[in-house]
Amino acid sequence: MPAELLYLALGDSTAVGIGAPSGGGYPERLAAKLRGAFPTLKLVNLGGSGATTSDVIEIQLPRALRTRPRLVTIGIGINDVGLQRPDDAFAVNLEEIVVPLRKLAAPIVIANMPDLALSPAVARMVERSFYERRIELFNEHVTATAARHKLSLVDLYDWSRHALPGHPELFSPDGFHPSALGYDVWAERMFPAALALLREMIPLSA
Repeated sequence: MPAELLYLALGDSTAVGIGAPSGGGYPERLAAKLRGAFPTLKLVNLGGSGATTSDVIEIQLPRALRTRPRLVTIGIGINDVGLQRPDDAFAVNLEEIVVPLRKLAAPIVIANMPDLALSPAVARMVERSFYERRIELFNEHVTATAARHKLSLVDLYDWSRHALPGHPELFSPDGFHPSALGYDVWAERMFPAALALLREMIPLSA
């Protein structure tokens, strides 16, 4: 693929937009916001509903490595949490995702996981506190990976602790996935980091 202003997204159902009746997930919404400064930006969204880090390695990463992006976003992990994958395996998988992507020489934005123990669906579960602790633990690995590889980390966890309680409109009817508004807010949270990285790489006149 020839060099172009390409934004590459890897992730799970939040990348796909499950829960929103239209408009896609956060990558489509983020790309729309970025086009205000970079009108020629194109999005390649490799996200898959239900994806784990293993799925990213096996399915999304090989396709990603055939592209030449100028920006990459990663949002993955909640399905690893839900399926009770070991946290050390998650950490290893993150490394196996990030190391090859770094060779593409594109800046990477990685988002940690919001505290979905606060979601209506999980709030009704007996295992809510266990779920919350696992999200915290997995997010520690995301933070460590971001620091180790100098990725731009977007902290959705701390934001969610303040934003989600008392705001059911941020969730879709399933009580777990974001609503269209929830995805809009997610994209807004990622926008400053993504815009700054693009501006570092590409003159505004591009």
